[in-house]
Amino acid sequence: MRAKNNSPVNAAEMEAKVESYKRYICSFSGCSAAYNKQWKLDAHLCKHTGVKPYSCERDGCSKAFCSKYHLARHELSHSGEKPFRCTVDGCAEAFTTNANRARHIGRIHCLEPRKYVCMFEGCGLEFKKNKQLKSHMCEQHTQLPPYQCTYEGCQMRFSFPSKLKRHEKVHRGYPCKEESCVFTGKTWTEYLKHRKEQHRVTLKCEQCSRVFRDTWFLQQHQHIHSEMRVVLKCPRDTCDRSFTTAFNLQSHISSFHEEHRPFVCTHAGCGKTFAMNQSLQRHSVVHDPQRKKLKKPRAKRSLASRLSGYCLKSGEVLGVTGERESKSFDT
Repeated sequence: MRAKNNSPVNAAEMEAKVESYKRYICSFSGCSAAYNKQWKLDAHLCKHTGVKPYSCERDGCSKAFCSKYHLARHELSHSGEKPFRCTVDGCAEAFTTNANRARHIGRIHCLEPRKYVCMFEGCGLEFKKNKQLKSHMCEQHTQLPPYQCTYEGCQMRFSFPSKLKRHEKVHRGYPCKEESCVFTGKTWTEYLKHRKEQHRVTLKCEQCSRVFRDTWFLQQHQHIHSEMRVVLKCPRDTCDRSFTTAFNLQSHISSFHEEHRPFVCTHAGCGKTFAMNQSLQRHSVVHDPQRKKLKKPRAKRSLASRLSGYCLKSGEVLGVTGERESKSFDT
C-alpha cells in the first residue's frame, strides 16, 4: 500500500482488502502461506512435497521446476533471449523476466525509494517493505487478533480468517477421501503418509510381474530386461560380477570387497550396518509400525547373494565397463 494521498482507512477494512486477494491457502500443518493465484500455491507446495513436475527437455540439462512459468524463464537461459527491455528512454538493458526488469528500473532509474504507508487514522508511518507494514498493522492497531478458534478449550486467535481456517484443520483432521476408507490424519503429513502406504497405485513390470510403488524404481528395474543395456563390471581382480547400475556396483565393492559399512541403524536392538546411506534409509522402514507389505515375504537371502549381481554364462565375454552390451545374463 503506497499512496500517501489516499484517504485514511481503518485496520479492519485494510485487513479485509488484503485478505480478499489471498484465497489459495497452503494446507500443510504449521504453514501460513497464502496466495492470490492457484499456480503460486501449486509452486509453493513443491517445497513440502519435493516434487518438481516441469522438466527442461534440452539435451544435457536435468533441471526441473515447480511451475510452467519458472520452466519458461529457465528455457530463456538456453536461447539467450531477453524479451523484457527497459522502458526508460536511452537505456538499452534487457532481461529474461519482467520482475528483473522492474527491479532494474527501481534500482537504477528511480531516485525516490518505494514506500508503504500506514493508512490507519493518525499514524502515517512509512515502511520499505509491505510485510513490515502488515506486521505493524497487526501489532499496533489491532491489538488482540480478532478471529478466535471456537473449539472447546482452544484459545488461539488469528489476524486473518484464512489463518483461523487453516488452524481449525488441526482439530478436524484430514479425512481420507478414498471410498470405504475411514482413516483421518491428525496432520497433513500423516494424511500423505497414509495415502502413500495404503492407496498408492502399484506399477507392474510387464516382463517379470514384479511390483513397484514408484515409477523411478520400475524404470531402473526394467534395465535388467533391456536387450541393449549398460553393463558395469566389477574392476576387482578375480571378481566376475556385473551390475546394471552404478549404485549397485558401488555397494558391492564397499560391502563385499572392502567390508566398509559405515551407516548403522540406530533403532533399538537392531544395529545393522550398510555400505550406502540409501540402503540404510530403505532398511529403516522395517521398524515403522504403520508399514504394510504389498507382497508376500520372500525367502531371506545371504549378503553375498544380495550383492553379487549376476555372472556371465559360460563362454561369454563382457565388453569394456560401461559400454552397451546386447548379451543376455542370468539374474
